[in-house]
This record gives sequence, structure tokens and C-alpha cells, in this order.
Amino acid sequence: MLTVLFGVAGLLALAAAVLPKLVAERPFSTPLIMLIAGVGLGLLPLPEPYGNGWADPAAHLTGVESFAQLGILVSLAGAGLSVDRPFGLRRWASAWRLLGITMPVMIAVVALLGWWWLALTPAVAILLGAVLAPTDPVLAGEVGVPSPDAHPEQARDNEIRSTLTIEAGLNDGLTMPFVLLALALAGERPELDVRWVLVDLLLPVLIGVLAGLGAGRLLGWAMFRTSSSRFRLADYADGLVLVALAFLPYAVAELVHGNGFVAVFVAAVAVRTEERSHDYHEVLHSFGRQLERLFVAIALLGLGLALGDGLLRGFSVVELLVAGVAVLVVRPVIGWLSLLGSSAGPHASGAIAFFGVRGIGTIFYLAYALDRFPVPGQDVLWRVGALAVALSVLVHGVLAEPAIRRIEALGGHLPTSGDPGGLTGVRRDPAARKPGAG
Repeated sequence: MLTVLFGVAGLLALAAAVLPKLVAERPFSTPLIMLIAGVGLGLLPLPEPYGNGWADPAAHLTGVESFAQLGILVSLAGAGLSVDRPFGLRRWASAWRLLGITMPVMIAVVALLGWWWLALTPAVAILLGAVLAPTDPVLAGEVGVPSPDAHPEQARDNEIRSTLTIEAGLNDGLTMPFVLLALALAGERPELDVRWVLVDLLLPVLIGVLAGLGAGRLLGWAMFRTSSSRFRLADYADGLVLVALAFLPYAVAELVHGNGFVAVFVAAVAVRTEERSHDYHEVLHSFGRQLERLFVAIALLGLGLALGDGLLRGFSVVELLVAGVAVLVVRPVIGWLSLLGSSAGPHASGAIAFFGVRGIGTIFYLAYALDRFPVPGQDVLWRVGALAVALSVLVHGVLAEPAIRRIEALGGHLPTSGDPGGLTGVRRDPAARKPGAG
């Protein structure tokens, strides 16, 4: 069995390296191919010990949680390094709206649907809303900031890409308080006093921000500012430092009871702020993207295997309806409403609202929650969560690249006010369009 796993791992690594080049400029994505391949493999009559539900994530909660956690940490570090838009309340205004309005309202609406349509208990319904809340910085790569060396029109000046990258980088961590709230409500004696809310739900986020700032400034100094060339990490051009950026802030934050996911993204943004234009950012990001592609290949193949091998056993049309409404209706509508009156403008607001890609964060939080408290309706949660991720990979994977290119060709990705918070001084000029843009 171990030999087979080594062979599969080698094939996945090869696929992760080759597929992005094969699907470039085509209306489908590597994650979609891996998902379809997994479903096809799961439908095959595999010999023992495979088949008959062996890929069911509910039977491997600890392993699924740990693997998804690693993937999230690496992706958060890469996303933070890609953020070239300076921090600010106005400069990040669209992202703040998504995080402060769209995310909690979406959780509430999906929870209502889960309670009403799926007959879930209130606590389990809130958990369903929470696990569908985080967007994925890896699967949203086609619509996010592509890399630290991206031109300003794809980084600082691009409202769509910047907002989606910042949102995906922060909402993985900001989902945790809602998951903990759902688990507390599911317990026999939930502790919902003010002290619990402040200390257990809100304080860890603040600690995560502070831990991330401290770790990021220290790592940024070690990379770019230290006077000794022997210890200046940027001089080595070694991508392995990305692993330190992903793991150290997380560990520091968790040790002091902070939110580790928030800490990693904040630390990566702080490193980018320390030295914005250094080529070493691209070295780190390139190494991170290689790891991300491998994590995504394994995660989506595994999800496809589970879907084809019995995860949908007992499936009802209502569950598909909830997943579809959550991804294709609730998020776009609430996201668009929350961006009304913002500097994003109508075209950018519509794209930002629509491309809320679901992915590894959903898988992680399902495994995390159910490993700690086996709530009723677990099968329903897994089916709806898996369907939401699969539907998102399908729809967003097909539409992402052509839709974003079309909007960018029309200039609709630039802030309509020209300068959100004194950011760039770039104004949207309908005449300044790419040659041949229709």
C-alpha cells in the first residue's frame, strides 16, 4: 500500500507541475481537472483495501485537518507577499466591506437556509454557514494578485485582484470565531457570557494581528535589513524561508492563544511592506506556488475520490440547492450590496462579489469542528460542503480567467474614484484600453 501511495504522490507532483502549462489560455483550471479525475477514480471498482468509502473524510478527520491546515498556511504566506497595496482603512475599503458585512451576513443567511431547508439545529446551521465562509487564496489565483512582481495594473491599482487577495488572506482566520460560537452552542452548556465572547472569540484575533506584525517585522529585518551579509536571508535567494514565514508566526500566535491564520497573513504583508520591490519576494512566492499546486492537486483529487466513492450517499436535491444558492446567489448578492457606493465601481464590484471561491478552508473547518465535537447531521455538512467546493471549482474555474480579462480590458478593474485613499493617482480612462479590446 505504501508503494502505491508513493507512486500516486509522484504522479500528483508531476501533474501539479505540468497541468498549469497545459490548461493555460483555456476555459478550465488545474483544480477542476484534478477534481474530475478524482471523481472518475472514485467511481471505479477499486480492489481492497480501496473503495467502499475508504476516502470518506469523516473517517480521517485528524489527517484531513492537518493536511488542509498546512495548505492554508502556505497559501496565506503567499497571498500576503502578493499584497502590494499599502495598508489603510480607505485603501483596503472594499476588503473591509467583504470581511465586515458580506462574511457575517452570508454566514447568517446560509445558517437560516440550513435550519429552514435542511432541518439542522441552530448550532449546526451556524457551523454550516461558518465553514462555507472562507474564500480560497489558491483556487482564486486566477482572479487574485498573480505574484509579487506583478505590474501595478495587476497589483496596487487593480481593485478586483487586490480585494480578493486581501479578503482570502484574512477570512480564513476570521472564520474561527464563528466556528467556535457554533461549537459552543452545540454543547450542553454553552458559555455565551460577555467575558467568553471577548476572551475566547475576539481577543485571539487581536493577538494574531500583533503576533503577525512582530514576527513579520523580525523576519523582514532578517531578510533585508540586517547589516551582516551572512545572515541577510534575501542574499541567499532560498525559497525555503517561505516555510518559516508560514509556520513561525502561526506557532507564535497559537502559543499565546492567538489566531494563527491571521498572524501568518499579517506577517507576510509586513514582510512585503518592509521591502516592496526586492526580487526575493518572487523567489519566495514561486516556491510557495509550487507547494500550493501540490496541496491543491492532492486536496481536489481526494475530494473527487470521496465524491465518487460514496460521500454523496444519502444525497438530496435540497443539499445541492443549498450549496448552489450559497455559492452562486448568497455570496454574489450580499457581496454586491455591501460594495454599493464603494470606489470599486459596478464592473469591479460585480466581479469581486461573484468570485468568492470556496476551497481548502471549508474542508479544514469541517474537519476541525467535527474532530472536536461530533455534532448531529455530520453527513449533511460534509455533503453540502463538498458540493459547494466542487461547484465553486467548476463554475469559477471556467469563468475566472475570461471574465477578469474582459473586465480588465474594459478598464473596469480600476477604482472609479481614481484613488482610494490617496493610493495611486491612477484614474480610470475608458479610452486607455488594450489594443484589440472589444
